[in-house]
Amino acid sequence: MGRTVLVTGGSGYFGTVLCGRALACGDRVRVLDLNPPPASLDVEYVAGDVRDASVVRAACEGVDVVLHNVAQVPLARDRSLFSSVNVVGTANVLVAARDARVAKVVHTSSSAIFGIPERNPVTEDTPPRPLEAYGRAKLEAERLCRDAAAGGLDVTIVRPRTILGHGRLGIVAVLFEFVADGAPVFVLGGGRNRYQFVHADDLADACLRASARPGPAVYNVGALEFATMRETLQALVDHARTGSRIRSLPVAPARLAMQALARVGQAPFAPYHWLLYAESLWFDVTRAREELGWEPRHSNAAMVVESYEWYLAHRNELDARGGSHHQSPVRPGLLRLLKHLP
Repeated sequence: MGRTVLVTGGSGYFGTVLCGRALACGDRVRVLDLNPPPASLDVEYVAGDVRDASVVRAACEGVDVVLHNVAQVPLARDRSLFSSVNVVGTANVLVAARDARVAKVVHTSSSAIFGIPERNPVTEDTPPRPLEAYGRAKLEAERLCRDAAAGGLDVTIVRPRTILGHGRLGIVAVLFEFVADGAPVFVLGGGRNRYQFVHADDLADACLRASARPGPAVYNVGALEFATMRETLQALVDHARTGSRIRSLPVAPARLAMQALARVGQAPFAPYHWLLYAESLWFDVTRAREELGWEPRHSNAAMVVESYEWYLAHRNELDARGGSHHQSPVRPGLLRLLKHLP
């Protein structure tokens, strides 16, 4: 008999990928989410909010493993959700899992807890120093996980770099729109910062491997093959062949402009974006490879091209899409004016 696995946020972008992988492994899957999962997934659905302790408690009954993925991402307009969803929601999951005697919890965290690191690569033991509200909330959720582990609950933390893959939209849909239309795309400074992504399939593989390994642990996961931001975007525009070109913007003025446009609701930016887009951050993934036998299969260039091709194939239907921030395209606002720069 396979395991019964609860996936919180299982209707979101990464959650649906994770559900599909778990089903393929023979697990029975239960989803806790505000939105129903795709009809193509053969899962049990529990409608509810992770902030509702009674709903979370019911969802954990009879479960062997909890894969906790619910999170408010940086684009959330209501900053209070960072605390209520990412922190209180995680506390509810940990308490419910403990009371239901769940054998394993895997918590999906974020590289945002590291802010701008003093040095790269970042390891699991690099001191966190988040720079904005989202990163601080994710770090507080990690602290709750560590406290729960110290109290006897088997909790593993998986920290992904920025997630890509087919169906990944959100703010990257702006990039894909510009490339598809042959417009310039922009890096800050020279774009020489090394920036690592992780494919959703590779992340799902890491989470499921972590769920099968007894004992609390922490794993950083990201692509093995990655380059600078400019080189990654150059691989995309070379593939697209639409006439799109890479343009550089001065860092300080660009950050001020991003902040000002976001403040008046005319650009899809959050502090995470203007603080970190021009910075280098990449993970040493040795621990995940050695302890989990995990091997990422996708390079930065391959996953950004795959994500772009999915966007092209579904572009005409995207305006009607609902779902999470990562499943729906954001509106560029005044950024569309940048398309017309010479």
